[in-house]
Amino acid sequence: MKLPTLLLVATLCLSSCGKETKKTTQSTIELKTGSGIEVVYVPAGTFMMGKENGADDESPAHKVSLAGFIMDKFEVTHDMFIEAELPNPSHWQDDPKKPVEQIRWQEARAYCNERSIMEELDPYYDETKPGFPIIETANGYRLPTEAEWEYAARSGKDSDYSFGSSRQLKLHSWFEGNSGKRTHRVGTKKANDWGIHDLYGNVSEWCEDVYDPQYYKNSPELSPAGPETKSSDPKRVIRGGSWKSSSAMCRVSFRRGERTGDTDACFFTDYCGFRCVRNISKEQLNELIK
Repeated sequence: MKLPTLLLVATLCLSSCGKETKKTTQSTIELKTGSGIEVVYVPAGTFMMGKENGADDESPAHKVSLAGFIMDKFEVTHDMFIEAELPNPSHWQDDPKKPVEQIRWQEARAYCNERSIMEELDPYYDETKPGFPIIETANGYRLPTEAEWEYAARSGKDSDYSFGSSRQLKLHSWFEGNSGKRTHRVGTKKANDWGIHDLYGNVSEWCEDVYDPQYYKNSPELSPAGPETKSSDPKRVIRGGSWKSSSAMCRVSFRRGERTGDTDACFFTDYCGFRCVRNISKEQLNELIK
């Protein structure tokens, strides 16, 4: 399958953007996609997901191994959404560089498909069928799994916040302590060690997984994708703090389930947005960088 051209726009992040650790196979790399969107290659690796003796749905801490993938450097913004020619349901639309919010789960997945088409990739979701089932052979954009999100947010660290303690949260996050009860431009707070912005605040982010507070007790080690769907409208995982979150809700292991809003005409979550990821092998990445 044909992959889009990716232009290398930064050197290997060996210092400020992403320190290589024993848990990863190589360093992160910052790239631009064929449509000009900034992304970060997140290397394959193994980490401890969750929190030992944490909240009930965060425990037990368990080993997870993931393949490498590409993740958006920033949350999807209004101008990115408009470029895909999709209706924007956001509460705050006063700045094109603010993150979209009030987005239903299926609306986020529809954007992933439109962006895939713009870059001549195969859409990851089949919009001709109810529920937009996954097309396993597709190479397009998708929502991250919960495990991928936490792995990227941790950026090789085992602490509650990849940057240390909650005392530094205001440098990295828009949350209840400094947001003024609204969203802000993406990228105006410090990135984590892997060069990814706004993972700890601004808006919470949709993941692909069904939310199950007991899932960690049985989660597989290799590329966990969440439990199977057992209802027509299950809660889906949202990750990361938002402009209205407490510091505790911005922790990398904090979990929450949210109704998708796909069947709710009065859906109102002006604290929830998303970012995209895409599967890519190390070999494909090396070919693209040449």
